[in-house]
Amino acid sequence: SALTASLNQWINSNAYSMATGLIVLIFGWYLAGFSARQLRRLFARSKSIDPTIGPALSQLVRYSILIVTAVIVLSQFGVATTSILAVLGAAGLAIALALQGTLSNIAAGLMLIWLRPFSVGEYISGNNAEGTVNEIGLFATKLTTAAGIFLFVPNSNLWNTSIINYSRQKTRRIDVRIGIAFDADINIARKTLLQLVTGDKRVLAAPAPLVRVDALGASSVT
Repeated sequence: SALTASLNQWINSNAYSMATGLIVLIFGWYLAGFSARQLRRLFARSKSIDPTIGPALSQLVRYSILIVTAVIVLSQFGVATTSILAVLGAAGLAIALALQGTLSNIAAGLMLIWLRPFSVGEYISGNNAEGTVNEIGLFATKLTTAAGIFLFVPNSNLWNTSIINYSRQKTRRIDVRIGIAFDADINIARKTLLQLVTGDKRVLAAPAPLVRVDALGASSVT
C-alpha cells in the first residue's frame, strides 16, 4: 500500500539518523550514570573537598548529561533545536507548576549545601527527624538514627525548621542530676561532687564544673 511504501521510504532515508540517535541515547545514558559514580568516588577519596557537596553535585551532573543527550537525540530525528528548547521551556514551566514541592526541596538542598548548618557525619535534630547525616542530596537528606533506622527526609522539611547540630561544637556540657536527703549538708554534697568531677581527666577545667541546687523534689534535694 501507499502507506507502507511511504513508511519504508522514510525508514530508509532516516536509517542513519535513527541509528545515530539510538547510539547517542545509549551512550549518553551510560555516560550519565558513569560520571555520577566516578564523581561520588572522587569526592569520597578527596580530603580537600567537603563530602557534603558530592552527592548533590553528582546528581546534578547526571541530570545535565541526560538533558543534553535528549536534545541531541531529538535533533537526529529532524526536530529543530529551537523547537526543542521551546518545548523544554514549556515543559519546564509546566513541571515547575506541578512539582512546586519537589522544586522547593531542590532549592532547600542547595541552600543547605551552601550555608552548611550540618555536614555529613554530624548528628542533627529537626522537625521530628533525628540522626547522623549520611548524605545531602538534591531532593532529600538521608539520616541514620541512634537505633540504626534509616530516615529519608525531604530537604524542605529541614530547611523550614530550627536545626539542632549536636556535633558542630567540640565542647559539650553534660548535666548529671543527683538527689540527696533533705537533712543532708548541701555544702558537703557540693564539695564532694566537685572533687569527683575535677578528679576525672575527661572533665575540662574551662569552663569549670558547677554544682548547684536544681530542684526540691518530693523525697530529695536535686
